[in-house]
Amino acid sequence: MKMNRRLLFRIAAAAGTAGVAGAAATTRASILPASKDARGVLVDTTLCIGCRGCEAACAEANALPDPEKPGDDSVFASKRTTSPTTYTVVQKGAQKSASGDNRYAKTQCMHCVAPACASGCVVKALEKTPEGPVVYHANRCLGCRYCMIVCPFGVPKYEFQSATPLVRKCTFCAERQGKGLAPACTEVCPAGALKFGRRADLLEEARTRIYTKPDAYVHKIYGEDEAGGTSWLYISDVPFESLALPAGIEKKSYPEMADGALSAVPFVITLWPPLLMGMYTFSKRRDEVAAVEGNERQEEGHV
Repeated sequence: MKMNRRLLFRIAAAAGTAGVAGAAATTRASILPASKDARGVLVDTTLCIGCRGCEAACAEANALPDPEKPGDDSVFASKRTTSPTTYTVVQKGAQKSASGDNRYAKTQCMHCVAPACASGCVVKALEKTPEGPVVYHANRCLGCRYCMIVCPFGVPKYEFQSATPLVRKCTFCAERQGKGLAPACTEVCPAGALKFGRRADLLEEARTRIYTKPDAYVHKIYGEDEAGGTSWLYISDVPFESLALPAGIEKKSYPEMADGALSAVPFVITLWPPLLMGMYTFSKRRDEVAAVEGNERQEEGHV
């Protein structure tokens, strides 16, 4: 392969670009440490009656359309997902309790302790606050939709039908929390299935409920470790996957896993320019030797 200076500089430029991208990605992976008072919600699915009052409260608080088929249980016939106009949905579990009761679970943005969406956003349109919510800054968004790809829970939704599309998801009622109010959904639950408070306290509450009634719950708190921990925590007496909560989520936070790979980029970049220069020098020397040998053969032929 013959290498000239132009090719060398093009490759080096590409390497430099990769270095900048790697450094930016590493910076994006940093997340503000959670406050000791970071908030969360404990969802006790053994108490949820599937009334969908939380859906209505969420719609009202966020000026969204009314929930689909209010008061109609036929809505549970198929799996439901959030959308740009629906930030939370209640799912009917695929498995009943030991006593034959239906089980339901509310799903929404999990507001991860170290969210992949905020870590991966180059313009910080998604930002994790120390208080708990992962907030969205529409004025910063580039519309790249990378947050939709990296979210392990598949939460962010894009307004594809809009002329000025934005990313939409549950806000954890960040504005309400800023005023000292609880999230709208937690205030209207008639069965007490949703408990808002400090995440640390809610984890202790969940452990206490499981410990004092070991036959009434699966011995696990969903969200304690998933994706490095989430602000929304679930306890249940049926398998979590039967409630449409994703199984197989990594325990380590996704930004932390990405950092391991990205940390190697600066080291690689420091080796790349000397390697390229060595290749260029070797190639140039080889061409010079070949040219000298060619001239010698021509001179011998004239003798």
